[in-house]
Amino acid sequence: MTDKIAIIAPRLAGNGAVGGAETLLRNLGTHAVACGLQVDLLTTCAESHFTWENTRPQGTQEVDGMTVHFFPVDDRDVGAFLEVQQRIDQELFITPQEEDTWLRNGVTSVALMKHLQEHIGEYRALVAGPYLFGLTYFAAMAYPEKMLLVPCLHDEPFARVPAIKRMFGKVAGCLFNASAERELARELFGHPDDHSAIVGMGLDAFDADPKVFAERHKITAPYVLYCGRREPLKGTTLLCDYMDAFRELTKRDIRLVFTGSGQIDAPSTLQPAIVDVGFVSEQEKHEAMAGALAFIHPSVNESFGIVLLEAFLAGTPALVHAKSRVLVSQCRAAQAGLWFRNYPDFELQLLTLLDNPELCSTLGRNGREFVRREYSWPVIEKKFMDALDRFLPSASSPTA
Repeated sequence: MTDKIAIIAPRLAGNGAVGGAETLLRNLGTHAVACGLQVDLLTTCAESHFTWENTRPQGTQEVDGMTVHFFPVDDRDVGAFLEVQQRIDQELFITPQEEDTWLRNGVTSVALMKHLQEHIGEYRALVAGPYLFGLTYFAAMAYPEKMLLVPCLHDEPFARVPAIKRMFGKVAGCLFNASAERELARELFGHPDDHSAIVGMGLDAFDADPKVFAERHKITAPYVLYCGRREPLKGTTLLCDYMDAFRELTKRDIRLVFTGSGQIDAPSTLQPAIVDVGFVSEQEKHEAMAGALAFIHPSVNESFGIVLLEAFLAGTPALVHAKSRVLVSQCRAAQAGLWFRNYPDFELQLLTLLDNPELCSTLGRNGREFVRREYSWPVIEKKFMDALDRFLPSASSPTA
């Protein structure tokens, strides 16, 4: 009999539903199928991570060899949720009742939990993430003995909510994306290494012409690139402020390219130097990466950095925020990037990249070799299957 697992994700990645955790979970499911597992992906009818409105129809759909089940998001008291979330964000004390309010009015689905109750005996394992959704929390607390948590953990106030520590202490195992993320779980929760594994996500190598993106968009100066959601928590406001100061203070003509979604909050003086192409195909994104002077990732709240590794594969060096232990550790391990703590750092590092093409070439080559060596799908598939056999062996597993 084929082993069957359930992957629980807040949204199905794709078709405008952009999110690193969702992309990671979908890809793990697809490759679990390739490894011979039967996979149900349990998700919600929502596509927007802002409104969580039920826009997809309920029901099932076959996607990439998985059976995807869509369940409605429960009605939410957004006001109560935001009131508690603001207290958490300010690192104020919250009561157990307020914890429950926060979790139940985040993203939950009674229909999804009912499905689990009716079918839990069919599943060898539940694989769920990210950590801060009620959807993940309630599934983990109901069936901890079958839960492998993919937390996508960040060093942020939400991770210090007592309920989150309880969840980490109960699950069968945690699948982290990077060693720095596992170290953070050890610091925050005392989470033992023998209850965790580093898995991550694989990436397929690609070829991209470094000239065509600039030609297509008539960019005649060097450019740096950001891909993803534009919002303060991702550091894009800071990036715009720094780029504006850099152009003013150094008088260097350099452009800032954005792909992805959301409003760009930038000074008016920077607007002429911004190229916003919005959502693009994977091919065009890779072409944008290949032609960039550097890929800039200003976020401090990352557990993996998929786009960072894609930029490495494109042969492009990175410039990341020094407060992101995960992104800095990836740059160090790959020897493929630099980092900044403040504006003077940012200016120095960007000038270094502008004025040293040989350094850029070396960093880019290092990054490409690192990702091909450490993050090819055969490597990640083996890590995932080894973790599954270690934490939740099947009857036919040698470790059972």
